[in-house]
Amino acid sequence: MKRRITLAGWVGLALLAAMHLLAADDVTHLSARSGSKMRMEGTSSVHDWQVESKLIGGFVDVGKNFPVEPGQEVKPGPVEARAEVFVPVRSLQSLNKDGTKYSDAMDERMWEVMKMKDHPRIIFQLSELVLKETPKSKDAPYVFEAKGRLEVAGVTNTISMPLNVTPLGEKKIKITGTTTVKMTAFQMEPPAPKLALGMIKTGDDVKLIFEWMVGPVKAPAAAAK
Repeated sequence: MKRRITLAGWVGLALLAAMHLLAADDVTHLSARSGSKMRMEGTSSVHDWQVESKLIGGFVDVGKNFPVEPGQEVKPGPVEARAEVFVPVRSLQSLNKDGTKYSDAMDERMWEVMKMKDHPRIIFQLSELVLKETPKSKDAPYVFEAKGRLEVAGVTNTISMPLNVTPLGEKKIKITGTTTVKMTAFQMEPPAPKLALGMIKTGDDVKLIFEWMVGPVKAPAAAAK
């Protein structure tokens, strides 16, 4: 039995299609670019430690109230945004304070604590984004408050953190932020090396510092004839 679509039905479908196109036009899609880095800093009973990754992947979709160009006028308040960000656990490498390599053994132990074999990525999914402050000077960033779900070692917690957003031109954007989490909140036991009879203890708090570069996806080059 064939169904007839009435004029009202056609009008309704046309309106839905128009709304969908409008929504798509209102969204700016930005993908991860090179030049990003995430740093983790912590303490131990012997010395402070730091590890770093130069790989942050993912994307962010933002609405009209998100500044994608320098000097763009936007109003403080909630911003329509969707983002998923990830850092491969294996890309985290231990460093000395001067930036040189620290220890392969520490890397292996860190990956083990973070359960890399079963959970190879640190993942952040944005759920809320609010613009708190517009730039007070030409070179100052837009200040946001972000809320989302952070997954580490297979455990997910909701976190909030401030974000600084700096448009660089041509819709290229630098997003920076800092937050502190506890290893035990993600069911990770702070390491206490057995070789040191447990005398070396690692602090529970870990500081996350990141600089994420995003921008529009480049169109593929035309094939040579």
